[in-house]
Amino acid sequence: MILYPAIDLKDGQCVRLLRGDMEVATVFNDDPAAQARLFEEAGAEWLHLVDLNGAFAGKPVNGGAVEKILSAVGIPVQLGGGIRDEKTIAFWLEKGISRVILGTAAVRDPGLVINACRTFPGRIAVGIDARGGLVAVEGWADTTQIKAVDLARKFEDAGVAALIYTDIDRDGALSGVNVEATAALAEAVAIPVIASGGVAGIEDLKRLKEAAGRIEGRIDGVISGRAVYDGRLDLGQALALLAA
Repeated sequence: MILYPAIDLKDGQCVRLLRGDMEVATVFNDDPAAQARLFEEAGAEWLHLVDLNGAFAGKPVNGGAVEKILSAVGIPVQLGGGIRDEKTIAFWLEKGISRVILGTAAVRDPGLVINACRTFPGRIAVGIDARGGLVAVEGWADTTQIKAVDLARKFEDAGVAALIYTDIDRDGALSGVNVEATAALAEAVAIPVIASGGVAGIEDLKRLKEAAGRIEGRIDGVISGRAVYDGRLDLGQALALLAA
């Protein structure tokens, strides 16, 4: 299982939001590239980036910060937020992003996901952000009536590299990962699932790893932001646990 330290970008800074609220942002580093280097030096094998402004704008906004991060590290990076067409997908993959995450686009234009998976095999992930089990889009501002599992099943045979499942109500709240919902999604489809939202400490990772064992390892990874930044989750300890 892979641990993905999160770098959420707002106005060029590395921040964490509380349940996706752009007005409740804590700045953890005003140099995202330096933060990325710290994660790499600590042993992280991947980074998870989100262009928060881009998610609301529907187009990349923090591109400069993303490019500086790509120049600063050698580990693979996945990016989401404001990526809504094939031109933008291609742009970021050519710049060095290893995997692009499509969230709003997966709801509004599922054909884009299917075509992108054919064009860029192994490099497209789908972000499923849910509030009360229902998918939210447009930077989580709009909650649809689509169930997370139903959205995932649309892409069962598309070649999606991973599903990134975020429980919005837990995101940034340090209230614990929704292991049950994550495991249910992983059991419903054959696509690997990456858990996100609510990681509070090492016990969350233990519970996720146990769940992955019960369902033949289809929980592929976990994203952590605030818990890593404020020291509740020791990155070295977490990486060792998940690698064991």
